[in-house]
Amino acid sequence: MDATRLHSFLSQTRYDDLPPEVRRMAERCLIDLSGTAAAGLATPLSTMIRNHAVRAFGAGEGAPRARLLLDGRTASPLGAAMAGGMTIDSFDAHDGHVLTKGHAGVAILPALLALADAAGKSISGPEFLTALVIGYEVAIRAGIAQHATCPDYHTSGAWNSLGVVAVAARLWGLDAERTRQALGIAEYHGPRSQMMRCIDFPTMVKDGSGWGAMCGLSAAYLAVDGFTGAPALVIESEAVKPLWADLGQCWRILELYFKPHPVCRWAQPAVEAALNLRRAHKVDPAAIEAIEIETFHEAVRLDQHHPATTEEAQYSLPFPVAAALVRGRLAPTDISGEALGDPAILAMSDRIRLLEADDLNARFPAERFARVRFRLKGGQTVSGDTTPARGDAENPLSDDEILAKFHELADEPLGAEGARRIQEAVALLARQATARALVEALLTAPHVAGASSGRKQDGIVAA
Repeated sequence: MDATRLHSFLSQTRYDDLPPEVRRMAERCLIDLSGTAAAGLATPLSTMIRNHAVRAFGAGEGAPRARLLLDGRTASPLGAAMAGGMTIDSFDAHDGHVLTKGHAGVAILPALLALADAAGKSISGPEFLTALVIGYEVAIRAGIAQHATCPDYHTSGAWNSLGVVAVAARLWGLDAERTRQALGIAEYHGPRSQMMRCIDFPTMVKDGSGWGAMCGLSAAYLAVDGFTGAPALVIESEAVKPLWADLGQCWRILELYFKPHPVCRWAQPAVEAALNLRRAHKVDPAAIEAIEIETFHEAVRLDQHHPATTEEAQYSLPFPVAAALVRGRLAPTDISGEALGDPAILAMSDRIRLLEADDLNARFPAERFARVRFRLKGGQTVSGDTTPARGDAENPLSDDEILAKFHELADEPLGAEGARRIQEAVALLARQATARALVEALLTAPHVAGASSGRKQDGIVAA
């Protein structure tokens, strides 16, 4: 990719240049990420990382400060972006892209908010949306390019950091050379953590997106000071030039999926297939003796039958399928708390056997499918169709479904009024001379009883 052409896209694209469907998708992303962040506040991961950001990433005297996402306390912009990214990532319900096998917006939005807050002056609503889209477009292409050129499967932070650089370069008006150096720094320093290690051993390290947000902002600040970076191979190498040739013409943000359930995307085809089969045959869960699930290799690796933590439940396939069958749906509360010890769910999870299917392997990652069979008491077997997850670009959630998901996730932690403020701010954003209402709504701590601020006691949408 020619650095000058990329810089022209970053600096010259205007809101009016965005097709209507791209503008609408940006609003869908904002409302979905906001709901996921709200739900994430209650996780131990989010509490720990927000406290860590305040303690370890505090801004020095005279340095820029930014408020933490839905927290209100301040840190350096790097710390605020990191904490926001990990808060969203802590509740695995955010948007993603099949060919990147990961997530862009989880880093882009917290970094954009941190930059807007640290600047001390508000940007317009259309400019906020345009910067968000630009971040997605660069991050998604960088992710596809990395998978095409690197032998290992790295977490999203390894490439969404470049989307963060794109946002900073636009907002700060960086020239082509400083932008090129920042992209090179971000690619070189991005967290190249191995994703399948977190699949096999689910812990709070997760998808590296908070570190990607931090790394991208760090790279931009360093480039401003004259720090130089190695050329970003995911942008400049000959092998990936075709991926960048249609930048500004083909909008990759339109290829996003949205999750109906707060678990790993790879588990969701099986959840849908099991629920469809239960409904089609009116199966009483108590009548199920055994379950076989055929799916692709990576999903088979999600073999956590008795998760002890939210992270293990999110990176499980048997457990969310069992919870969905026992309870008739997979609710946000089914991946934490009392649900993790529910005897009926655990017994159902023990009845599930995962099988790798060659034909489904061949369709991954562009397509993710599962097939489910129930063996019922009495010897009858019922089988379902080969099923994708809901919410893919080819099978999208409606605006009403996105909004219902937002309120299911956000109304309790933020309060109905706090959630309404975010919904209204997103709906009006494109017509606002300032994005201040949205920024304030997303950077202010919830004012509801029992809301988790992270402080220790001792110290798309229609409005």
